Amino acid sequence: MAETDPVDQLITLWSVAMPEVDTRGLSVLGRARRITLGARQAIEPPLAKHGIDGGGYDVLAALRAAAPPHRLRPTELYRALGISSGGLTSRLNKLEAARLIHRPAASDDKRSVFVELSAKGRGLVEQAFREEMALQARLLSGLADKEQWVLSTLLKKLEATMGQGRTVA
Repeated sequence: MAETDPVDQLITLWSVAMPEVDTRGLSVLGRARRITLGARQAIEPPLAKHGIDGGGYDVLAALRAAAPPHRLRPTELYRALGISSGGLTSRLNKLEAARLIHRPAASDDKRSVFVELSAKGRGLVEQAFREEMALQARLLSGLADKEQWVLSTLLKKLEATMGQGRTVA
């Protein structure tokens, strides 16, 4: 078993300060938060090397994962990314200025636009994706394949449970 970590230390402090409060959630979600922050710190520098940040990368990756011609409507993008339409607009403006995307009008409705990956954006996101997947593999290398599968399965179950509104008091 691993040695005491900062989350264990925090749980101990809270258990003394407020022993009547159940801190089991902190044991899972506190660690998940620390892991997410640590992963973000590891992933951002390689993305910066490509001239993008995590938000821009998420847009490019969603477009690349879409079927050719790698285009989505803005509504599809902000829903897929779980962000506001205003947050998406800011990202799109930066990506368009860098010529990583373009926004052609929909042929069936000139008031509607698509967001489409440019050739430059496709090359960039494919390289960044390869690098990110290699980095993620290194970050997970301390876990055996079966442990990674179990952890993924449990996190998927947790996310589904949280999505069912079971987190509301």
